[in-house]
Amino acid sequence: MAINKLLQVSNLCIGLKSNKEIKTIVENVNFTIEEGQTVALVGESGSGKTLSSLSIMQLLPLNAVISQESVISFEGEDLLTYPELQMRKIRGGKIGMIFQEAMTALNPVLTIGHQINEVLKIHKPIFSRKQRYNKIIALLEEVGINDPKNCFRKYPFELSGGMKQRAMIAVALAGEPKLLIADEPTTALDVTIQKQVLDKLKEIQSERKMGILFITHNLGVVYQFADYVIVMQQGKIVEQGLVNQFFQNPQHPYSRQLLSAVADWKNIIQSHPLEQIPLAKIENLKIHFPIRKGLLKRVVGSVKAVDGVSLNLYRGRTLALVGESGSGKTTVGLGILQLLSIKEGSVIYNDEQLVNAQHKKLQKLRSKFQMIFQDPFSSMNPRMLIKDIIAEGMRAQKIGKNERERDDIVKDLLLKVGLDPEYRHRFPHEFSGGQRQRICIARALAVQPECIICDEPTSSLDVTVQQRVLALLRTLQDEIQLSYLVITHDFAVVAKMAHDVAVMHQGKIVETGTVEEILLRPKHPYTQQLLSAVPHFNHQREFHNE
Repeated sequence: MAINKLLQVSNLCIGLKSNKEIKTIVENVNFTIEEGQTVALVGESGSGKTLSSLSIMQLLPLNAVISQESVISFEGEDLLTYPELQMRKIRGGKIGMIFQEAMTALNPVLTIGHQINEVLKIHKPIFSRKQRYNKIIALLEEVGINDPKNCFRKYPFELSGGMKQRAMIAVALAGEPKLLIADEPTTALDVTIQKQVLDKLKEIQSERKMGILFITHNLGVVYQFADYVIVMQQGKIVEQGLVNQFFQNPQHPYSRQLLSAVADWKNIIQSHPLEQIPLAKIENLKIHFPIRKGLLKRVVGSVKAVDGVSLNLYRGRTLALVGESGSGKTTVGLGILQLLSIKEGSVIYNDEQLVNAQHKKLQKLRSKFQMIFQDPFSSMNPRMLIKDIIAEGMRAQKIGKNERERDDIVKDLLLKVGLDPEYRHRFPHEFSGGQRQRICIARALAVQPECIICDEPTSSLDVTVQQRVLALLRTLQDEIQLSYLVITHDFAVVAKMAHDVAVMHQGKIVETGTVEEILLRPKHPYTQQLLSAVPHFNHQREFHNE
């Protein structure tokens, strides 16, 4: 049976206006998506992947300009000729989009249920109120949310990063679109939920013959999920082809570079022993969140987000904390920094108790413990220049003799994380997700900490940049005996960075050990389940559209 073209992008050129000049960011991009086909768009952060996808939805920034020769044909109609009112019927109804950063894409003052309900009201007007409610609950269940009725009533800030990402996927699928644009849709998800969500997307795709444009830097996911691959570098397509051909015989040097950066994590485990010099000790940490119900919002129970967690951090060593999203990993990190109220337990650093410590004492110790947050955009002040964001901590901790010296430190830090020092004069919104993550790493390093809590530090980075950032973190560890608590679901990061691993499930630690013991000889069934869900290139799969 003939396969129909769903989307055809021809001669797409996008420029950004700056001081009456137009700088070309995306140049001569051409590709096609057919019904029921999954096309993966890969490349380094800043290569133009997200801009290309936003042009399809006509959601480009105000200073963006699309050339007159560009054509974006959806079901035979050029979307670039559509007025805004007509595009509103397309967005969410015929074309859905999963945005890269769920926290900034979701409305912070509306509940998750309300936001999905908005889509159904506009694009499924024949549904009754009860039908819409049942549809929302079913969607939340489909994307792996265990308690959909509770999630329906929650606001985005009440959910973990992975839970927000799943809610964002539910919003995108609510209108039953014919084309789904997924911009890093599984970045914040653990491997088990990632597999569950991708399997569900494949199932929905098969039922509806839905096309998917899948933007990602995870080549393991590309191998298992996509039918066709497009590789972008510096705003241009350098290679495209069927998935099996791409992985078996990549043609372009950049494609080969991407594949060479993806090593089997079983072969890159940190195996050298290090002396265990204590840095901090976390004992029986408990963090509970109240459940409020009724008109007066009385407390009727509590969510045991962290329930008796004990960990040891050692100088110059990396402890990886792994587990599914919502298991309490990030809450542990925030609790160590005293950014959340602790119900019970202790955090001891250099024989000093941090729990319930006075504000002045905590402020002095904050430079010793820094955090790279999971969502880089929401952790930066959008009104501040990058140089001020990075230098803010240095000013508070009186690092550097004057502003000139601090500016020199900022330039050096930007170079270390692979960014142009001139970027320090820009604002956060002018960067890609991966670039913002590197800025956050530079900010954490600015106050010369002894320990950095890294909450998914490389989740939004492509494999080549991820490799550079991890190499930088390891070099710093070797040079100044820096310690890391790495919160992640990426076992390649665990293999490259960790010396010790703790596995967390439903607020508790279920298994601890060295990285070799956990990755190669896991004992707990939950750890074995996590490892079995990790995507590998050597898994057999069927390829479509060949």
